[in-house]
Parts: sequence; structure tokens; C-alpha cells
Amino acid sequence: MEKLKRFFIYGIIGLVVEVMYTGLASLLKGDLSMQGFTFLIMIPIYGLSVFLEPLHTSLRSHSWWIRGLIYLAVIWTIEYSSGSILALILGSCPWQYNDSLNINGYITLRMAPEWFLAGLGFEYLHDFMDKLPFKI
Repeated sequence: MEKLKRFFIYGIIGLVVEVMYTGLASLLKGDLSMQGFTFLIMIPIYGLSVFLEPLHTSLRSHSWWIRGLIYLAVIWTIEYSSGSILALILGSCPWQYNDSLNINGYITLRMAPEWFLAGLGFEYLHDFMDKLPFKI
């Protein structure tokens, strides 16, 4: 039950962060409305972060940049795989990267810094939930 709760917590936090990220990106493009967006299908995809908890625990002794690179590779694997699966099921992937650094539109190398930092940020969230006086 604890894993299921964390699955939804990671999913919702991922959704909120994505809306904030896309909203700020629109502001940087001159859109003062700061409209952010995401797809509800992202809840279970971000929820998969629950399965990174054992990886985080096993990587604690490594330096931050090694951990970040490992998270980046895992996140890209999840993003590419889920994009491919959704394209098969739905006929198209909800997100489509179109920049010159994209791979089949499912991932983009341009997002490496963001996913690197997201992986390291996940560690803080995981540790925070572990330290709560009640089980999540």
C-alpha cells in the first residue's frame, strides 16, 4: 500500500512540476500568461519513480554527478519506452519533440540538464518521505 501511495505522490508531483516548467518556458518565450500544460497520462509515468527508490538507495555512496548520469539514462529509458508504448496503443505519442536533438520524437538530448537535475531532486523527495513521522 505504501508503494501505491508513493506512486501517486510521485505522479502528481511530476505533473505539477511539468506544468510549472512549461509555464516558465512559455514566459521565457514572451507569453506573459505563463500557460503551462501536461497530459494526464503522465501521472502513471511519473509514478514509476517509485521504482527508482531502490536504485537511489544503492547509489548513495557514489558522487552526485555519477548518480545524476545514471538517473538521466534511466529517465530517458522510461521516457522513450513509455512514448513508444503510448504511440502503439494510442496511434501517437502525447508529447513529440521536434528539435534537432530528438530521438524518434520520444526523447530529446536537449533535456539532459533538466532530467539530470530531476533525478537528483528525486533523491531529496525520497529522503523527505522516508523521514516523515508517518508512513507514505
